[in-house]
Amino acid sequence: MKGVVVVTGGSRGIGAAVVRRTAAAGWSVCFSYQTDDSAARAVAEEVRRAGGHARAVRAEMALEQDIVELFAAAAELGPVVGLVANAGIGAEKRRLDEFDADRVRRLFEVNVVAPIVCCREAVRRMSTRHGGQGGSIVLMSSAASRIGSPGEYIDYAATKGAVDTLGLGLAKEVAGERIRVNVVRPGVIDTEFHASAGQPDRVRRLSPSLPLGRAGTPDEVAAAVLWLLSDEASYCTGSTLDVAGGR
Repeated sequence: MKGVVVVTGGSRGIGAAVVRRTAAAGWSVCFSYQTDDSAARAVAEEVRRAGGHARAVRAEMALEQDIVELFAAAAELGPVVGLVANAGIGAEKRRLDEFDADRVRRLFEVNVVAPIVCCREAVRRMSTRHGGQGGSIVLMSSAASRIGSPGEYIDYAATKGAVDTLGLGLAKEVAGERIRVNVVRPGVIDTEFHASAGQPDRVRRLSPSLPLGRAGTPDEVAAAVLWLLSDEASYCTGSTLDVAGGR
């Protein structure tokens, strides 16, 4: 095996597609999920049936200790050589003048603080400065970071802007330690995310206005993630790859 890739939020949507593709490419995968035990088991079992190796670990991304334990579980499978910081949450469609501080705080805890802590744990294991063999980090952002999502959720967009900046700075910080860091920015992707944010019809409503005329699929995003993880992207670091259908 190539080593272990940690995927956060791997039980559904884009995360589950990343787990499947990464395992099929020969890595062991240790992925986190929040509450849905049956969905996590189903993804892990699907990987095993296909001949791969995946371990599901229940973890709350807002809790630092849960993240530490996730990486400890991953290290039991072998050397950690990759991180896909995919877990994130949205919020109901609202204007900024309708926000409360708790909503904004929760978004930043999960979408910004958690990826930073995940990157810390990954660097401690992958960096040659710490005796590691190097590796690749892929951060999941959103096209919202450059669109701003006015009238919908500009606080969510702001968290993804922070992820873009994290990717740029960390890439430069650890480039000399054999770690590459890149960002993927999905656009409108057909997942449960929109319903959980209170807009179950968002994909249907926006699809005709997109340059490609349709929403993307989780597997299309996962393909981009896999490329950035792989040696085929060996000269890419500090890059941001839009998978947004031209939006």
